[in-house]
Amino acid sequence: MKRLISSTAMGLAATALIVGSLAGTAQAAPAAAANSGDPTLTDVYIWATDVNLRQQPTTDSPRLAVRSKWWADAVCQTQGQTVHDPAVGTNNWWTAVMEFSGSDIAWVNNLYIRGGEKIAGVPDC
Repeated sequence: MKRLISSTAMGLAATALIVGSLAGTAQAAPAAAANSGDPTLTDVYIWATDVNLRQQPTTDSPRLAVRSKWWADAVCQTQGQTVHDPAVGTNNWWTAVMEFSGSDIAWVNNLYIRGGEKIAGVPDC
């Protein structure tokens, strides 16, 4: 009986070490999503909440999705409709983004992307 308890205790201890080690590995992963491995794309961060992703670089264009505090792969940027947000400012630069390499493209006004009026590292369309 003593041997059974000892074996069970050793098994539980080993399991705890493995689980703890896995949890430590998972926590070590970066919190932000990196690009999907395509070196031609630039990671951009949409810092605001409830940002509309549009079909074209204009607010009149259909909304494809809404994202909050989200990393995306930037394809290129271009000038489009000027957007004025009293809390943030005014900008007419829009960035074409993808959720991951090869996914559909949507447009986000640069007001809501970390980096300023025109995003460094993102080519013009």
